[in-house]
Amino acid sequence: MELQQMRYVVAVAETSNFTRAAEQCLVVQSALSHQIARLERELGAKLFERTSRRVRLTPAGEAFLPAARQALDAAERARAEVAATAGEIRGRLAVGAISTVAAVDLPAVLEQFHLRHREVRISLRTSPSEELVERVRQGTLDVAFLGLPLGVRPQGVRGRELARGDLVAVVALDHPLAGREHVDLHRLAEETFVDFPAGTAGRAHSDAAFAAAGVRREVAFEVTTADLLTRLIRHGLGIGMLPGAFVSGLPGLRVLRLRDAAARMEHLIWSRFPPSPAAAAFLSVLGVPAAESSGSPDDEPGP
Repeated sequence: MELQQMRYVVAVAETSNFTRAAEQCLVVQSALSHQIARLERELGAKLFERTSRRVRLTPAGEAFLPAARQALDAAERARAEVAATAGEIRGRLAVGAISTVAAVDLPAVLEQFHLRHREVRISLRTSPSEELVERVRQGTLDVAFLGLPLGVRPQGVRGRELARGDLVAVVALDHPLAGREHVDLHRLAEETFVDFPAGTAGRAHSDAAFAAAGVRREVAFEVTTADLLTRLIRHGLGIGMLPGAFVSGLPGLRVLRLRDAAARMEHLIWSRFPPSPAAAAFLSVLGVPAAESSGSPDDEPGP
């Protein structure tokens, strides 16, 4: 079993097409097909079901794919560790972030890192906080930026608190409330809301605030990104509650301070296991010293 064969399997699984997988791997299709067939003979099982219209994983392929990805990641990590001994940072850096991250200027930080370490392949995924924590625990993300209600700490990861901030109300410029400086939750409860999906950490902030105030509200629009949320508000379809630091520079919106505001804390998290050279270098850019970033997995989880 060879790493190249695993790369071919992963490429076919991701593209669902042998021709596109061969192009992605920079080989002719016959060579890719031959190597996968050779691997299937070694394993004694078919990894793909092939028809004239589609390619999909068999149950054996579904079982093989995660292990193949882990093996490829381990091989890449080994090469990166060797390069690091010579002072060269390479490999991959997988970053996750909520769509309302405000404690850091993430594009600027990524640019700074890229200029320092051009051999590192950077990827970025935006997801809800709870999903980001799980992905860091699983190792599919190296670091992540999340926002949680005060007193809630991410579990099973290492991290540090970045910044605390209050939620504010956000309305369109022509909304009847746009002329106010402050508003309370009892008045806002009369409005239609745009918010994140129920059950997510982003939604928990505002839900907790209304629950503490003893009032109910209607959330008519549930969205997964801050961009769509603010666009719906600009079009007058509802109002929202977002972190004050995030909305301060957004055009076309009126920000109202809340008399009974809920607060949240933004966190930076990373794995409890020693980070890859690329992840350690990124944490260094963020001001996390090596001794803190590479703590023992037996250390107390959380910030």
